[in-house]
Amino acid sequence: MINVAIVEDNTTIREGLAALINGTDGYKCVGAFGDVESFLPKINVLNINVVLMDIGLPGMNGIEGVKNAIKKNPDINVLMLTIYEESEFVFDALCSGACGYLVKKTPPARLLEAIKDANDGGSPMSSRIARQVITAFKEGKGILSQEKDFDLSDREVEVLNLLAEGYNYQEIAENLYISVDTVRHHIRNIYKKLHVHSQSEAVAKAIRKNII
Repeated sequence: MINVAIVEDNTTIREGLAALINGTDGYKCVGAFGDVESFLPKINVLNINVVLMDIGLPGMNGIEGVKNAIKKNPDINVLMLTIYEESEFVFDALCSGACGYLVKKTPPARLLEAIKDANDGGSPMSSRIARQVITAFKEGKGILSQEKDFDLSDREVEVLNLLAEGYNYQEIAENLYISVDTVRHHIRNIYKKLHVHSQSEAVAKAIRKNII
């Protein structure tokens, strides 16, 4: 069973999505919310596998919603479902941690397939959206690879570089003239910002995203 939560301010769309999900074997809508603010307190109460989230929401928008949802539950899969096809929305959502991006005109069968794909670890995207992502990389924009997208401080990047060179906590502290506790604090922040859980993951992702 794939448990799905919906964050959508349009009542008709929200109820339609819930009916589609509940009417399909293997899927269950465990919560439907009109805004991010009412959804976030429930994120670790409901057993959610995949979230369908709009971008243009009252109060906190969906891009900020993704960031906050992942802070509360790093394992949750947030799939954007929106009318916006402009590249800046796409990249902002993906850089904020969304696992995929679909437009609202996506056919019901494709939407259900995308939910399953997201639950299985995939990154479903509408074809036009996928083309934008591919085009951006072909043009060398590297929008998803820019350090600022992860909001790392200069000091955190220095710590990452030293980790990549094989330095331990004590050696990093001595090299940067800070305490070992401060090093631990920086590394905790790095893990949170990069959405990783170990030094090897942090270094690998930093290299892959051209942060170091």
